[in-house]
Amino acid sequence: MMQVTVYSCRDFDEKDLFLEYAKELGIEVVLCADAPDHDNVSLSKGSRCVDVLTTKIDAQLVQAFREQGVEFITTRTIGYDHIDLAAAKECGIRVGNAPYGPHGVADYTVMLILMSIRKMGAILGRTALQDYTLAGLNGRELKDLTVGVIGTGRIGATVVRSLSGFGCRILAYDLYEKEEVRQYASYVPLARIWQEADVITLHTPLTEDNFHLINADTMAQMKDGVVIINTARGALIDSDAFIEAIEEGKIGAAGLDVVENEFGLYYYDHKTDILKNKELALLRSFPNVTVSHHMAFYTRNYVETVVKDSLMSCKCHMEGKENPWEIK
Repeated sequence: MMQVTVYSCRDFDEKDLFLEYAKELGIEVVLCADAPDHDNVSLSKGSRCVDVLTTKIDAQLVQAFREQGVEFITTRTIGYDHIDLAAAKECGIRVGNAPYGPHGVADYTVMLILMSIRKMGAILGRTALQDYTLAGLNGRELKDLTVGVIGTGRIGATVVRSLSGFGCRILAYDLYEKEEVRQYASYVPLARIWQEADVITLHTPLTEDNFHLINADTMAQMKDGVVIINTARGALIDSDAFIEAIEEGKIGAAGLDVVENEFGLYYYDHKTDILKNKELALLRSFPNVTVSHHMAFYTRNYVETVVKDSLMSCKCHMEGKENPWEIK
């Protein structure tokens, strides 16, 4: 019997798909609405694979899964920095991810850029109060701006292609340059993006080398009033330094789909809770900052893709077949 325990399974959009695809693939699924923790790790007993979202899977939880007989952890996300890969390797657990199409995040990124340069947060705030004045709402046009795209993987490259239609100048940076991107953008060193870009958008995975890539030193090199967009990983930005830069006017606007220390906050109803994230509260308070709850990926296509692919990844593992979703 091939059994997979699925954690953080949403009733309103994932549950029926998991049941449908599991039947199609000949897999039995154990569905749990909660994120994995030491209280519910026992639900994975009898499952060689577990299926998770962006919950922190630390060394202790990895070991707890191994004690239940788990051999493979798949995450329904592109990023996998929430899983302790070293701990997984040490105890013999393999890890996979579920890359989805780049267009959802790319579209969302362009939306955040447009919202930021057109001051949409302030506009919506006034409209809600029936204040229809114009003072302070004068925006900018993309054709007049230079946009710096950091990271030109599938998502970043799609953002570049989408932005090309607006007629803006596009600078790009990546350790691995792509010929297809050169049609629309010029690859330059990071220092030139800091110095020349009016808008900077982040599309790189989080690594030890780029932790707090946006920090006091790099922001000091940027134009006054620069716009920062982050739909990648929250820890690419040093929140304390970023907040100070917003207060000083160095950062003119921001669109943030991710923030530091978001684990345990997003995807839950916290209306009556006191949240232990001062930085998030401050960022949400600024009229020139748009904050959404890590949902740039969230489209119908995304849900269908990651549910099916994560189960197919588990099936490949359990049948001993080549697994294109496994992280090598």
